[in-house]
Amino acid sequence: MSVGLVTAAALLGALAGVLSDRAIPVLARRFPGSGPPITPGLLAAGSGDSPGCADRPPPSAAAGLMAGRAGRSTGRIRAGAVLGAVGAVVFGGLAAVRGPEPALPGYLLVAGGGLVLARADLACLRLPDPLVAATALAGGAGLVAAAVATGTPVRLWAALAGAVLSFTGYALLALLPGSRLGYGDVKLAAVLGLPLGWLGWRALGLGLLLPHLLNGVVVLGLLAARRVRRDTALPFGPALLAGAWLAVLLT
Repeated sequence: MSVGLVTAAALLGALAGVLSDRAIPVLARRFPGSGPPITPGLLAAGSGDSPGCADRPPPSAAAGLMAGRAGRSTGRIRAGAVLGAVGAVVFGGLAAVRGPEPALPGYLLVAGGGLVLARADLACLRLPDPLVAATALAGGAGLVAAAVATGTPVRLWAALAGAVLSFTGYALLALLPGSRLGYGDVKLAAVLGLPLGWLGWRALGLGLLLPHLLNGVVVLGLLAARRVRRDTALPFGPALLAGAWLAVLLT
């Protein structure tokens, strides 16, 4: 493990995390959400001050307006710091475990897109198609470059197989009665299937299983803390991304 590589990746991840939070106000205007922002846990900036899709100024009184702006500004700084720390851990972890292998840039590109998608899903309950597509193109390009560099183009077929299997599995789950999976989740699962398929069947299996385990733990914790109700809509994208990241680290 190269300390310099891990440090550089962590710093890059911190920057990506901060930028992902800065992108949310723009995304909120371009991709309206399906409901009020859902930001439980660390990313919650406080009651009413999340920079999500339903972000609106308080009543028009001057004092209230200034207080609302100050609250939202503080919330954004707080959320940006959390996203920066998350990005540093995600990027640094990938660099520490995978090392200077040719596919590392591809993993980092997917992770960078994932940070934006996770924040957007938490804030807007949306995984916008253009962002999912951009993440797929960036990750795919990184894997193609790795295949050329290592002279192993056959691994691209494994990556495509992982994407197809992930898409098929999650599409079937989304069609089940009572399923809360959205088609944005299905598309994101296909994107994450690319790097997981590249790594092999074990990584792909873990990447398909871990998101459900992680999401179950989070939902049970929120229910126990009475932060949500049984019918509360919660984002699944962050669990998908966290599960894929853990699968890469454990493979």
